Amino acid sequence: MFATHVAAALLSHVHVAATWMVQEGGGAMATDPLGLWKAMGWVARTVVIILFIMSGWSIGVMIDRWMAYSAARKQSRAFAPAVAGALRDGRIDEAIKVAERNKKSHLAKVVTAGLMEFKAHQDSPGAIPGETIEASKRALERTEAIVHAELKRGLGGLATIGSTAPFVGLFGTVMGILNAFIGINNSKATGLAAVAGGIAEALVTTAIGLLVAIPAVMMFNYLTGRVEAFDVEMDNSSSELIDYFLKRRDVRRT
Repeated sequence: MFATHVAAALLSHVHVAATWMVQEGGGAMATDPLGLWKAMGWVARTVVIILFIMSGWSIGVMIDRWMAYSAARKQSRAFAPAVAGALRDGRIDEAIKVAERNKKSHLAKVVTAGLMEFKAHQDSPGAIPGETIEASKRALERTEAIVHAELKRGLGGLATIGSTAPFVGLFGTVMGILNAFIGINNSKATGLAAVAGGIAEALVTTAIGLLVAIPAVMMFNYLTGRVEAFDVEMDNSSSELIDYFLKRRDVRRT
């Protein structure tokens, strides 16, 4: 019984408050996107346009990186066993051809650089065995750095959007509140009609800023994690390739 009386009292208060808001505002405010857009000032519209541009850019980066990482993962899975079999039989030329057929694979790019450098020094008549290994190692390190930069392309912009979009929306919020106070001053009234437009601008820009920032931050963290996993794979492949070169050198000596 007590809960019933409390619920009835709350409903009556909500009904009275809603009636007062409509009376004070002179009618219902537009809640559709087009109506809200028409009710905005030029500053709020500028903020919304900037946020939509940032959103489009971040979505483009997400799609591009997702496709690049998926292709790298798919080709690397096909490349690893094929090149391992070729190297096991000592067929370096065949291993290079396998790597060149998987150009989107991050592992193939690194392994190709190491194999080509090793082969170039190996075929040189005056090559020093120790220098061959060092040259191959340097080639692997350079290629790893280049591939890492390629994998991270666009992630810096995604991080910037994720960190700045809330502040861009906050700027729209501040301007909306400012417009609300200007409305109070111009109309000499304190009802909702004087502040409704400014408050609506503030809430809309804040919401859009958060909607742009949250997916950008989440995807930045996810994609950064995938880049780190790729870095580990490239480091492991480089170490295994150097070990393979050392074993071949020892076999040739014997």
